[in-house]
Amino acid sequence: MTTRRAVLATALAAPALVRQANAQSQFDWKRFRGERIEVTIQLSPRGTLLQQANREFEELTGIRCGIEVVPEQQHRQKIIVEYASGRPSFDVAELSLHVNKRQVGKARWNTDIKALIADATLTAPDFDFADFGAGMVQYATQADGRMDSLPAFADYFIIYYNRELFAARNIAVPTTWDEMFEAAKRLADPSKQVFGHVGRGLKNANVVLWSSYLLGTRQRDMIDANRQLITDTPDAIWAGETYKKFLREVSPPGSIGFNWNECQTTFMQGRAAMWVDGIGFAAPLEDRNRSRVAGKVGYALVPKGPGANHHCALFGAGYGIPEASRKKGPAWLWIQWALSKGNQLKFLASGAGVPARSSPFSNEQAISGSHFPREFFQTLEASAKIARAGLPEIVPVTQFRDVIGTALTNTISGADVATELRRATAEFKPILEQSERES
Repeated sequence: MTTRRAVLATALAAPALVRQANAQSQFDWKRFRGERIEVTIQLSPRGTLLQQANREFEELTGIRCGIEVVPEQQHRQKIIVEYASGRPSFDVAELSLHVNKRQVGKARWNTDIKALIADATLTAPDFDFADFGAGMVQYATQADGRMDSLPAFADYFIIYYNRELFAARNIAVPTTWDEMFEAAKRLADPSKQVFGHVGRGLKNANVVLWSSYLLGTRQRDMIDANRQLITDTPDAIWAGETYKKFLREVSPPGSIGFNWNECQTTFMQGRAAMWVDGIGFAAPLEDRNRSRVAGKVGYALVPKGPGANHHCALFGAGYGIPEASRKKGPAWLWIQWALSKGNQLKFLASGAGVPARSSPFSNEQAISGSHFPREFFQTLEASAKIARAGLPEIVPVTQFRDVIGTALTNTISGADVATELRRATAEFKPILEQSERES
């Protein structure tokens, strides 16, 4: 039987095969030897993998590379400040497409990756752009057609569930939000401090959970075709009521202050039966050195809501090169290496994230030998088919999350959902309208 170690060894060996293949071609990976570039990426299992493998890139290209790994929120702020200064310290930056895409695109801060791909002197012959999923390519493409980052990975919201708790109560995995709420009530065990559900309650962070409910209604967006805000509709209010019910009635006390890390800790300790969040958290949950539920985690699609739609929230990232960088060639080589088929396979096989490339999903050796159950990969594939952006593509997306998130947090304390969402919608509408006029 193929072992996980053998699978990862195969994935790790892939870059060596790339080097061998390119040695037979005329492509020169070492054309920029002696140069130095700076890369800034977010702290995540993916960032850690790339940082650990940095010497491999340096040996392949002769380029020295400084990799800075920064926590997510601070990273988003850092890159925008540096972009705006006109003199960013980095040659490659990770871009949160769900947060900064429109802002970076509007300012034209990044180079058009399509132009680099078209340059045969800079792009390896086995790069295989067609291997990147069409949905992720579209997600990384600006309205004017420029692709100012190469899509790196997707993040789908799914249900994590504790299989041991479900089996003990003989409860089926829910397929609707109503079923999930009823299951959460049955799975709770107050005597053991076990709750049926855990989810984000902290303002700003909580909007992506609310949008997960909204995507299962008749309404699939938070702005309409005329770029007007629609966050106080009957469907939006239903999503808010559902959010309030889950956080107030079947979640741990203090959830009002929970971000993903508090949710993760609660679930890892076996104190929550279900958690809806990004699939990138699978790796720590299955880490037997850290998690009490390793080997007991189930994976499932987000449930359906009352409408005809069934979507899961999609988030993602790309790697871009600032227009201000004087080292675009070396930077492009780093991106090709970082998002090569071999590295994208490592992302998938180790549970570090959902690769933007399609080929890893057809690697049966990686899937069958992974320490993740087949259900994990099945959920990934099924989520890809129903994924839809979990946040509106607007410039002031952080303000949007703050305003709507405050309203949602207020409901956890008992405030009326319709009143809070109407107030928040009225507060944010002029901010959005001003932003749209400036675009």
